Amino acid sequence: MKKVINIIWNISFIFYLLALVMLLFVGVMFVGARGHVWTDLSLIEYLRRSSNFVPFKTISIYIKAMFNGSLNISIPIKNLLGNLIMFLPMGIYLPYYIKKINKVGRFTFSMIILLFVIEVTQLVTRRGSFDIQAC
Repeated sequence: MKKVINIIWNISFIFYLLALVMLLFVGVMFVGARGHVWTDLSLIEYLRRSSNFVPFKTISIYIKAMFNGSLNISIPIKNLLGNLIMFLPMGIYLPYYIKKINKVGRFTFSMIILLFVIEVTQLVTRRGSFDIQAC
């Protein structure tokens, strides 16, 4: 029975990773997160338009816009909750597969590195935008 559960767990992890890749890289293939087509821009212009290197900047913009009514509340909720829901399973899978990540500090550091790698990969491949939201 334990072997069957382990197989199901491994298959669910593979499906999760495939879904993550589809959402992060394939789903936004030629359209950036802000709805712009990035393929015709130089790399420098692409970096300028699609990147945010300031932690909490996007969250701050969302909060201000929600309070002054200039932004539909569904946009930040979809963005922030979507990111949270998208990476929540990683909090279960990562410690399961890497036993050394069973402490909060190690897990947090590992997640920061993983998210940074994903953001940089999106930046380099021009699939989405580099946005350090710190959430």
